[in-house]
Amino acid sequence: MQALELGATIGILGDGQLGRMLSQAASRLGFKVVIFGPDAESPAAQVSLTSKVAAYTDEIVLARLAERCDVITFEFENVPAASLDFLSSLGATVAPSSRALRMTQDRVLEKRFARDHGIETVDFRAVDSLDDLKAAVADLGLPSLLKTRREGYDGKGQVWIKSVGDLEAAFDTLHGRPAILEAKANFAREISVVAARNWDGAVSTFPIGENHHVGGILSTTLAPAQIGNDSVGQAHVIARKVLEGLDYVGVLAVELFVLNDGRLLLNEIAPRVHNSGHWTQDGCLCDQFEQHIRAVAGWPLGDTTARCTVEMTNLLGADILDWERLSAEARARLYVYGKDFSPKDGPRPGRKMGHINRIKT
Repeated sequence: MQALELGATIGILGDGQLGRMLSQAASRLGFKVVIFGPDAESPAAQVSLTSKVAAYTDEIVLARLAERCDVITFEFENVPAASLDFLSSLGATVAPSSRALRMTQDRVLEKRFARDHGIETVDFRAVDSLDDLKAAVADLGLPSLLKTRREGYDGKGQVWIKSVGDLEAAFDTLHGRPAILEAKANFAREISVVAARNWDGAVSTFPIGENHHVGGILSTTLAPAQIGNDSVGQAHVIARKVLEGLDYVGVLAVELFVLNDGRLLLNEIAPRVHNSGHWTQDGCLCDQFEQHIRAVAGWPLGDTTARCTVEMTNLLGADILDWERLSAEARARLYVYGKDFSPKDGPRPGRKMGHINRIKT
């Protein structure tokens, strides 16, 4: 693809905080941004040239987006892959591809893809019925983790099974949706690698982040992570295999378990900029949002060298109400997503309202 000229228009499917930060990065590079999503007052629409408010399946509005934009990307992995197919059928340039999105939307397909490309994962079984679940538990043992194959995030759509007596209740929790049972991973730490690939096939990886979750939601990321060179090298190799195997264009994140023996197991692939990459906004010359825009726009990839150590902390629910104290912290930068909430009830517990990057060294 030929590099986009200054002033070109980029369309973004998805209107949340990731779209907001992508739009801000694109604007800084001289691009116009059109947001496509269901919320007229969304975090992304607030900072963009314009927004098209419609369901992701609305082909009339999708066609208008295709006419207006020089390239179209997405910030949300639950955008229907069929919408990307429709845009491509109209001649729109779309990145990442619908194939990459389909593969990473389904946890079973994702893990099969990983294994086909020589990447280790936790052991797993596809589950479509209670009988499947019983057979899977017999194979994998307990405790094990039952997840929906699609759409779960931040601890949603999953349940731990600790005893055989839990099977029916656990299956009912997912309301009959196709699922995956994963063996428990006895890991020492959780890390992620954020990486990018452009249209020419060039690959660039950011330094590794170490992640700490609370209640299934990412709480903090410390980067660069204090891990051995062997683990760093393994993570970068895995990220390259994923990018090249998917013929991916843009930024993605690969979440990994570090085992006690030093091996890495793939947990999940996120086909987008990622929460664990927010530290790059203050830790790298080119952050993950600018890198994604560079990649899909056909520009050279930016420098991902870490300039300092950063601890990113998510601000969930009422955490954001402490903005005055947080904004006064030395050696820290506060990022607010602009999400509305009731003055009476406050932000919804667990909702991502912002984050803060603290410079550690």
